[in-house]
Amino acid sequence: MQDTVNRARMPVIVRVSAAIGLAVLAAACSTPQEKSARAQAEMSQLMNIYGPACSQLGYSANTDPWRECVLHLGTREELQRMGNGAGMYGGWGPRYRGGGYWGPYW
Repeated sequence: MQDTVNRARMPVIVRVSAAIGLAVLAAACSTPQEKSARAQAEMSQLMNIYGPACSQLGYSANTDPWRECVLHLGTREELQRMGNGAGMYGGWGPRYRGGGYWGPYW
């Protein structure tokens, strides 16, 4: 009886996993135009957030140094949000003293 139930469910599991796989594959594929539109949307969001701060720092709006300031401030905040990268095995932060995995005195 249970063997019959497992045989009946197997095609359903295969169909569901195939449908999920196709959905993930379709979502992962994006055209260059979509990627460009996404990058432009991200940059306009950064300009709205950090543009006034860069203008107050003395950069003229919509110039290359102003855009570099916007990118720098956005990257700086993202790095602060992510942390220093010191995970389970340490990191390359200011506490790194060399020695790799085994330590400096191995």
